[in-house]
Amino acid sequence: MSIRFDNPDRPNSYIGRTVPRPNARRLVEGRGRYVDDIVLPRMLHAVFVRSPHAHARILEIDTEQARNAPGVRGVFTGADLAQHCTPWVAVLAHLKGLKSAPQHPIAVDRATWTGEAVAAVVADTRLQAEEAAALIEVSYEPLPALTDMRTALDPDTPVLHPELGDNLTFQREHVTGDPAGVLRTAPIVVEARFKTGRHTGVCVEPRSILADFNRAEQQLTVYHSTQAPHMMQVVFAEHLSLPEGAVRVICGDVGGSFGIKVHVYPDEVATATIAKILGRPVKFIADRLESFATDIHARDHEIDARMALDKDGRILALDIEDLTGIGPYSVYPRTSAIEGNQVVNLCGGPYDFAHYRARTTVVLQNKSPTCQYRAVGHPIAAAVTEGMVDLAAETLGLDPVELRRRNLIADTAYPYTSPANMRFEGLSHQKSLNKLIEMMDYDGLRAEQASLREKGVYRGIGIASFIELTNPSPFMYGIGGARISAQDGCTVRMDPDGSVVAMSGVTEQGQGTEAMLAQITAEAVGVPVNQVRVITGDTQTTPYGGGTWASRGAGIGGEAALQAGRALRDNILSVAGAMLQCPPDSLDIVDGQIVDLGTTTSRLPLSELGRIVYFRGDTLPKDLPRELVVTRHYITNEYPFAFTNGVQASYVEVDPETGFVKLLKHWCVEDCGRVINPQLVDEQIRGGIIQGIGGALYEESLYDSEGQLLNANMADYLVPMAAEMPDMIIGHVETPTLESELGAKGAGEAGTAGAPAAVMNAINDAIRPLGGRVTSMPMTPERILRSIHRLPD
Repeated sequence: MSIRFDNPDRPNSYIGRTVPRPNARRLVEGRGRYVDDIVLPRMLHAVFVRSPHAHARILEIDTEQARNAPGVRGVFTGADLAQHCTPWVAVLAHLKGLKSAPQHPIAVDRATWTGEAVAAVVADTRLQAEEAAALIEVSYEPLPALTDMRTALDPDTPVLHPELGDNLTFQREHVTGDPAGVLRTAPIVVEARFKTGRHTGVCVEPRSILADFNRAEQQLTVYHSTQAPHMMQVVFAEHLSLPEGAVRVICGDVGGSFGIKVHVYPDEVATATIAKILGRPVKFIADRLESFATDIHARDHEIDARMALDKDGRILALDIEDLTGIGPYSVYPRTSAIEGNQVVNLCGGPYDFAHYRARTTVVLQNKSPTCQYRAVGHPIAAAVTEGMVDLAAETLGLDPVELRRRNLIADTAYPYTSPANMRFEGLSHQKSLNKLIEMMDYDGLRAEQASLREKGVYRGIGIASFIELTNPSPFMYGIGGARISAQDGCTVRMDPDGSVVAMSGVTEQGQGTEAMLAQITAEAVGVPVNQVRVITGDTQTTPYGGGTWASRGAGIGGEAALQAGRALRDNILSVAGAMLQCPPDSLDIVDGQIVDLGTTTSRLPLSELGRIVYFRGDTLPKDLPRELVVTRHYITNEYPFAFTNGVQASYVEVDPETGFVKLLKHWCVEDCGRVINPQLVDEQIRGGIIQGIGGALYEESLYDSEGQLLNANMADYLVPMAAEMPDMIIGHVETPTLESELGAKGAGEAGTAGAPAAVMNAINDAIRPLGGRVTSMPMTPERILRSIHRLPD
């Protein structure tokens, strides 16, 4: 017998060659005869047929030609996969009233957005799969498309999912004090409407998955570009009817995520399902056009806001009415109601006032699903809050910095509970604002602005304070029944040569997680950082954890690494004390050497200790613990979140003839608790600022009235580039959290949280002498010109 590797594309390997295997034969299934070679399974490629309609009934799918096309190994419809994969419903118990319809990996009877998968083809190559997919004929009955979220709840609007009763998927109202009464009697009331354009992340690496089901072991291995490997392990196990231990998710270095890759995508679940059906490896990579239509979108909000103040400029009350659309389904398992819920939680956050009402109304649409995206709800809440503060300052004739100083929560007021019932352990709004004003030379810029206005040059300064939610506890998801871990673990091991391996449940998305973990572990154990190897993103080898989202890498994963590293250090010193016949507490570890604590005189290299423990344990006392592998887990308990804060400023120039905005300079002072690696933190903030500026000035997913996405390509969907970005000056205030020894909070979303508000306020400051005010994002040249000339948006 011989073995033939079914891959003719690599002639210099064993592929295509025969390997002698005497005395072995194989019975061909269903043919009753033996053959002398075996075709080993080769990876297949999946391609999806996607709906061209925003809403349509699927009448018939003709797959005959595709099944007979060259290289095709399978064609699957929604009905086919429904026999092997259970649907999901994305709701959380603590979000009262949240509802969504069951969703399948591939649409079964209706397509509900342009780009939803209605069939899948798997073939030997991607090209063969694409060519076969083009042969599939789908008959549709177009249905009315629900595209305008403002009319979603009107009586004459068709209900997207009749079993739900209406198009309202979630509504929450929070009231503290008597905001209605205060707004009726307050001497100063300002109001405005804000709009944030729906947009998406444009990751350098698109979504990708390779699933391989081993029938002999009943083991599913998934190589996945994801932020939460253990979450996906649970999802695949539950919906493919496998034990969790039979699912392994491996997530290597991911080329950017921004929240895009923390969700469950139907086409990725379909890929894993097909791999299980066929017993062969199946790969799917979304191309750029697919990404625009199928990656989650976010920020689709319209908000009416009112703010009441006294004559001295003290904020008395804030009233928020938020309307948001989420597409046809709530996204599993985090749900699409979280963003609107965060708007309710975060509006007014930096300010000290007593009366608050906020309501979010979340409705269904025939558009791409929306869900959590970098700084969930934060940029919206900050833009509304800071836009209202600037409007109030203008109404009162006060400098916007002065109005903030009068209203920001005092740094000495903590712990503090906001009107939205958010508990803050310790923030530094006043100190951060003071540092920002000093960094940017605020008075000098105001003088320059006034001088240039006399010459017809319109520059503006925008200030925006913000808070950021990091290190979420089980209060975020676990309380609602979602199996998304709020804890994280780290296993730290010393190898015989004295080097250290740290295995962590948090993942590397390009933000420097591995460098941060290496620093913490090296310091905790006492070895050079280049002797620490970090392993992340493998559910079979790393401790159970939540992954990377909500800026939790350093605050949760870093604390677990610190505790595990310190425990390993204690174990090493116990062994060293026995070997050196001295008390362990008289020793220390410095640069990989056991040293005397007082004199730092070297006594023993870690490599020698490792040799003895691993290979000559017979020379050690029998009752001596010699554990050189330690695992520790960490979770926040006292506070639901570790809130951070900061303040940003933007300096812009607006051309009143064209509406074009030139970004001149941007500043950010941020308090993320203890800073572990200043360079990584600063670059994370800069990257976040750029992403926030993208939403403020450039990015918007545009649809027509039929639900067709009009700009699903890099030519028409604008993202900020290096040439457009200003210099960004970053400063820090450090208020460590007391919940952990490390004291770290989070920094990954801070830049995105405050940048849109700062840019918006700067633009409005520039065009104020012209009578303009723009509160719709992105603030395109057209919208700016319409504002200046008092034309409707």
